Amino acid sequence: MNTKVTVSNTFKSKDDLIILADANELDWTTSLLTDSEITFLKDAVKKEVACVLLPRGKSSIIVQFLKENGSWSISREDARIAGFELLSLLSQYKIKSVTLVNKRSINRTLDFLEGMVLGNYQFLKYFTDKNDKANTLQEVKVEKSSASRSEVSQLKNVLEATCKARDLVNEPHSYLSAEQLSKEIQFLGKSCGFSVKVFDKKKIESLKMGGIIAVNLGSENPPRFNILEWKPPKAKNNNPIVLVGKGIVYDTGGLSLKPTPNSMDFMKSDMGGAATVIGSMMAAALNKLPLHIIALIPSTDNRPGKNAYAPGDVITMYDGSTVEILNTDAEGRLVLADALHFAKKYKPELVIDFATLTGAASRAVGSEAMCFMGNADNELKEKFVKSGHDVYERLVEFPLWREYGDQLKSTIADLKNLGGPSAGMITAGKFLEHFTDYPWLHFDTAGSAFLKNGDSYRSKDGTGVGVRLMFDFLNKY
Repeated sequence: MNTKVTVSNTFKSKDDLIILADANELDWTTSLLTDSEITFLKDAVKKEVACVLLPRGKSSIIVQFLKENGSWSISREDARIAGFELLSLLSQYKIKSVTLVNKRSINRTLDFLEGMVLGNYQFLKYFTDKNDKANTLQEVKVEKSSASRSEVSQLKNVLEATCKARDLVNEPHSYLSAEQLSKEIQFLGKSCGFSVKVFDKKKIESLKMGGIIAVNLGSENPPRFNILEWKPPKAKNNNPIVLVGKGIVYDTGGLSLKPTPNSMDFMKSDMGGAATVIGSMMAAALNKLPLHIIALIPSTDNRPGKNAYAPGDVITMYDGSTVEILNTDAEGRLVLADALHFAKKYKPELVIDFATLTGAASRAVGSEAMCFMGNADNELKEKFVKSGHDVYERLVEFPLWREYGDQLKSTIADLKNLGGPSAGMITAGKFLEHFTDYPWLHFDTAGSAFLKNGDSYRSKDGTGVGVRLMFDFLNKY
């Protein structure tokens, strides 16, 4: 995370302040501003200026006006966007450290902070002039009456986890092989407090995880199956919640080779589901959530080399089902299916998978939402939708009607790995459903895990989508 976040007991006259204010609530000005500053500020209010900078020698006071528009969700999002937009002003004046002070009756400090920190994110690892490219802002202090230490600490942990998920997605495959991803997970497990177990290729083959084995056949690099566990002493759930993340560290499409450009050239992001799950485990462990959570991450790249699996092949999955391969670019569902069957051994209370699974999901909802579906009850789905609105990672539910399963019927095997030309995100979900016998939800993040152009505080390239959603849901669970 590029921004240090702390709580300040007070602020001093030499500090650069950002005051969050409401244009209709200016009583606070008499204790902080001079008469001339108050006059200037009131004139700005009449002109509907959203942000006012008041210079004070070597420091400044920035007054940021926020509005409520009647929607709790959108008002929070507007505060995040305002936090992001202020970064350009801070950069212009080379301001390195700011103190946030709330003077509104409706407190949006944490949302504003969230937009600032996520908007200030940069992935500079591979630049030789990274110091020159680094953003100006280095630290945000939150004045203690504006948010509690526990609130700031919790949000800081979630933002750190989100930024780490972004880092993982942004890493090129030249660095982030399946083996290296496991090393990254092990390092994070030690630093955050969750346990990690890694199955190597020999173990995966001994378990007959046919989906993972098949996808890995064309690769020079061995696969990995990662098991992450956060189990606090007094977990509130009797049976674990299991998260599953697609860990395809690079996807050429295999023998069903993807076109390029604008397709294969950003397929380092095909492990976005794994990044979401890793970030979610980080956030849960760092914030010591009283829940037993297990994460499963099957990982490999998908290449057309060596003895690569081919369209027309029939493979046997970990659960014993046979699958006719029609397209080797529909590989994510194969590795996820093995992990979903493995999850049964834990007798889970709920299983949730995240994956950049289908172009159909992106075409359906773009980058503005995630497609989701599953057999979990409606009350649970509604809680996820509520969390989606609260963090503004919105969800659109798609049906899993039995007729969609007809598209997966094969003439020579139990299933085929590809449906018809339409509703591809649903037929992919129906394929995964075959391997579940527990409450389950599937999130297709293909449109929102990786952005070719930045969207406010959602950075260009890896976005870390799903981490904030997952933590909000788990925190309220």
